[in-house]
Amino acid sequence: MSFAQEKIDPKLTEVWAPKVKKVIPGYNNSPPSDAIVLFDGSGFDGWTGKGDTVGWVLNEDGSMTVKPKTGAIKTKQTFGSVQLHLEWKSPLDTIGKKSQKRGNSGVFLQDRYEVQVLDNNNNETYSNGQVGSVYKQSIPLAMASVPTGEWNTYDIIFHQPEFDENGKVVKKATITVLHNGVLIQDHFVIQGPTVYRGEPSYKAHGKASIRLQDHGDLVSYRNIWIREI
Repeated sequence: MSFAQEKIDPKLTEVWAPKVKKVIPGYNNSPPSDAIVLFDGSGFDGWTGKGDTVGWVLNEDGSMTVKPKTGAIKTKQTFGSVQLHLEWKSPLDTIGKKSQKRGNSGVFLQDRYEVQVLDNNNNETYSNGQVGSVYKQSIPLAMASVPTGEWNTYDIIFHQPEFDENGKVVKKATITVLHNGVLIQDHFVIQGPTVYRGEPSYKAHGKASIRLQDHGDLVSYRNIWIREI
């Protein structure tokens, strides 16, 4: 430090406003104090599905499981930029199933941007479609799955896209994903809504639901909460 710096009053660089809001962290796997609980095992009140009903199975352990062919479910409430926490597990019965047909589901931000859920334990598939990928767009930095049948966690930071008055995207969506505490997507710039074929492209939209995919496999979910950012 120079002599001139020593003479500068340190209070000149202290910022006291605005005050930072206090959030009480969750304990024993509970959500933080300012979170919106989307699913705690008590029912499907905050969700809707095909024909406005939820056909998935509510389990006694506080989880829910996909009921194949009943369709995806999504939150009744809509969201913009969020921090999303959820837990999921693949079914134990994997006999004869491989690649995209083993424990396949997906978490869709704003009903259109998918983070892949898949059982990739001893199960190879295309890298931009494996567990933790931004489907067909971004290969995960690591494969951090727990053994099949155990609970995985996703912690997702999503910043929604911005559009001008003509509907042109001026700021693309970004996503960061931690899988079981391991960074697997690092502020990836999403190129548009998830598509199975072809290239993604943006169309203007506002807030939208969180959607969980029915891909025909008995994937389970629990402890889902969200914080708006």
